[in-house]
Amino acid sequence: MTTRASSSRSRLERFAWLSIAAALATIALKTGAWWVTDSVGLLADAAESIVNLVAAVAALVALRVAARSADDNHHFGHSKAEYFSAAIEGGMIFVAASFIIWQSIGRLLDPQPVEQAGVGLAISVVASVINGAVAWVLLRAGRRHRSITLRADGQHLLTDVWTSVGVVVGVLLVVVTGIDRLDPVVALLVGANIIWTGWKLVSESGRGLMDEALDPEINARIADALSRHRTDEVDIHGLRTRGAGHLSFAEMHVLVPGAWSVRRAHDIVERIERALEDEFDDLTVTTHIEPREDPRAYDDFGDYEVPIQTLPHDPEEPA
Repeated sequence: MTTRASSSRSRLERFAWLSIAAALATIALKTGAWWVTDSVGLLADAAESIVNLVAAVAALVALRVAARSADDNHHFGHSKAEYFSAAIEGGMIFVAASFIIWQSIGRLLDPQPVEQAGVGLAISVVASVINGAVAWVLLRAGRRHRSITLRADGQHLLTDVWTSVGVVVGVLLVVVTGIDRLDPVVALLVGANIIWTGWKLVSESGRGLMDEALDPEINARIADALSRHRTDEVDIHGLRTRGAGHLSFAEMHVLVPGAWSVRRAHDIVERIERALEDEFDDLTVTTHIEPREDPRAYDDFGDYEVPIQTLPHDPEEPA
């Protein structure tokens, strides 16, 4: 990662600080709402805001580490650090969900009336507006800067907004119907929703740590760009890709006539690498030159390559 790129990534920390500020504000507001109403649903909502704070701190640390340039011990940079924050956030979500479910079951067995619902709901709505605004900022920044950390934090806050909506509905139902058990029932549904969110975050971070290939749409765009460099003499196959946080990596084999000089073949692959890296942000390209007449050039990769469009006039591969 260049110094300029590293500096650009370090500026993403301001979004994590925004998330931390929002978490502190909503914890105070939602705890106050629970204190006023004694609603287990609002208590569940406050507990999730604590998770938001832990997740925001983890995001700050991950963004700071991921912004570091490559060094002697990390030749490919530190961008995978962002996956750890998503995994931590997912784990904390499971903890919060367990607390919510435990509290809800207790309240189901021993229902309690909701008090001063109007004041508590008003406070909760204010907290939800704060979370919704910050979630929009984080998701927008995450897409623009290709940061899984910001996207995960934004998605979590957005889920918190819908959770709060569910809790408000639950409290209103208790007020309207007088059925106190509706409050813990809604809280149980909130807990289930939180577990699902946590699972998605842990799953996504795990796929990233396991070097999952880039999105099929991006792979198709790379393959299309490579097809423009194929000629009667130059062929390309064995395309493989992977993502590491905001960074992307692609490698491929470039087949050229065996009679070509090393310099001529090198000029071709330099042109291909430069074209791809200019077209795709944060993409690192690695090429391997092979003589197209050599049968060994066609059996050194598996069936997992990304297909590249075949030219109608391509010569047949050697048997």
